[in-house]
Amino acid sequence: MHRFWNPENIAPKVLTTGVTAKIVCGEKIMLSLVTFAPNAVVPTHSHPHEQMGMMVSGTMELTIAGETRVFSGNELFLVPGDVPHAVVAGPGGAVALDAFSPPREEYREADGGPIFAATGDTPPLRG
Repeated sequence: MHRFWNPENIAPKVLTTGVTAKIVCGEKIMLSLVTFAPNAVVPTHSHPHEQMGMMVSGTMELTIAGETRVFSGNELFLVPGDVPHAVVAGPGGAVALDAFSPPREEYREADGGPIFAATGDTPPLRG
């Protein structure tokens, strides 16, 4: 079944302090429009899902498997499943579009509370 969405009409889910996502999902893929407040942090974590992303605006420091790069413009990235990664937003914040395959069930089922724990190297995912 096909669907159409307007991001303005999607309620954001809180991922962690200063990080929200507007999430849409099909049967085999999920898109997440993620907004980062200035200097917001997504702590190191991993998941079995393959993740691709594209910067929409702002800057962020992305660490994947111990390699850190600063992203801006419309740069793209790939995080294979089960690979540790983390994000620190730039001083002006950032917006990124992430795709997950298969869809992340804990994102579908989150009740509005934070998805990631506030501290810790490998936060538990809610769901």
